[in-house]
Amino acid sequence: MWLPSFTLAALLAAPVLAADPGLEVVLLGRYSTGIVDTAAAEISAYDPVSRRMFTTSADAQRLDIVDLSNPRAPRLVKTLDFRGESTGPTSVTTSHGRIAVALPGPTKTAPGAVLFIDADGNRLSKVAVGALPDMVRFTPDGNTLLAALEGEPDDYCAPGRDPEGGIAVIDVSRGPGHATGRIAGFGAFAAADVPGLRLSGPGASLAQDVEPEFIAISDDGRTAWATLQENNALAVIDVAAAKVTRIVPLGEKDHSRPGMGLDASDVDGGTRIRPWPVWGQYQPDVIRAATIGGRTWLFTANEGEGRDWECGLEAIAVGELKLDPTAFPDAAELQKPENLGRLKVDRTRGDTDGDGDWDQLHSFGARSFSVWDADGAPVWDSGDQIEQAMARLLPAFFNADNVSGVRDSRSDDKGPEPEGLASGVVGDRHYVFVGLERASAIAAFDVSDPLRPRFVRLFHGRDLVNGGGDLGPEGLWFVDAADSPTGEALLLVSNELSGTVGIWELRERR
Repeated sequence: MWLPSFTLAALLAAPVLAADPGLEVVLLGRYSTGIVDTAAAEISAYDPVSRRMFTTSADAQRLDIVDLSNPRAPRLVKTLDFRGESTGPTSVTTSHGRIAVALPGPTKTAPGAVLFIDADGNRLSKVAVGALPDMVRFTPDGNTLLAALEGEPDDYCAPGRDPEGGIAVIDVSRGPGHATGRIAGFGAFAAADVPGLRLSGPGASLAQDVEPEFIAISDDGRTAWATLQENNALAVIDVAAAKVTRIVPLGEKDHSRPGMGLDASDVDGGTRIRPWPVWGQYQPDVIRAATIGGRTWLFTANEGEGRDWECGLEAIAVGELKLDPTAFPDAAELQKPENLGRLKVDRTRGDTDGDGDWDQLHSFGARSFSVWDADGAPVWDSGDQIEQAMARLLPAFFNADNVSGVRDSRSDDKGPEPEGLASGVVGDRHYVFVGLERASAIAAFDVSDPLRPRFVRLFHGRDLVNGGGDLGPEGLWFVDAADSPTGEALLLVSNELSGTVGIWELRERR
């Protein structure tokens, strides 16, 4: 089994690769769960009141409480064990000294719960919710907690085994010990109500098919947005009413446009980013909201996700499809392995005229991060900037797998696979940090002008000397300078495959 290295060389060999010298990024320390090669250290949250970090390890069914008073030397305080109670904690969040943990039930489709604890790990209350709570977030005032109820089935092809997705809205205004919850569901919506929504679960209703993934909340706490990743859409939630008011399909990215290209093959001999006749389904995982210039903006990491059914995969290689000769007169050339032949696309979409051949190609994810307005309308997309930055600044790990590190090996899938995302202010600039799951790196963008974001830096905690280090960034948590034990902003990067949390300090040089 692969093991990470935690030598001094590993810390010193964590490079920060700059396109803009304005943002300084330093790896202060690293917390290790001691668990590797599995779902460990997935999500972390920081409580500024106790100066403690809370880190989930789902497969080990535990939550670690870590003292971050000295970020250079994180210290484990306590571990909470959820064996027999849950399949493992999936998320944790904090606000105003309150800590909430998402706990799925003992089986995937069983009702789950949100557990409230104090900073010492003492249980305060437990609120029952729907199936597979997969993300939790407090409103800014700390009085309401929202949980994304993914409702994922244990078998997409077995009728009756697909729970409905939803958003739990839990009132904690009287304290966690008096918490009460409501569910904002999707039962009022039918497929005909939402043209353009991607629905693919066999025999599933819309409420069963949607699987809320991540939640962002407005600064006033009134509105929330949830990513419906597999459906390539956002849900808009009225928090006070605990009601889903709209579902917004996100459309697709035209990879044939200049600046919107991708490297589509793992056997093309190296880096080959170029436009291709492919439509990228955004399918974001993490979403964040921020007020900049008096307006609310949404930021998404466009990972992409295809379902793996017991009765068949949604993903298929372009080379296995019959392409329409009118739409693709150069089909033979396109389907060569070094071109599009090995790229995974959506088998459920693309035959627009129903004649059995493919008129369009739809890939999973957009290999980018995007800016949207509060209505879910597109504002800006990073195009191929992330892949270009990897190729220029970290070529040895361009589209590499997060374990093997083999260069170019993920180009036929989802490339660098943007998944995690955090945002916050450093100095007088607003930044977005995008976690690249497969590349095991973080891309930083200045979004002070959300209409014209700028790529700033690429950094990572890989150990280039000994191998290992921080691999598989899953969750990112931004700590404001005012809340930080160092007096400078921090970024906590949870890495699920290495079971580590990298603690990065952020400063502005301007």
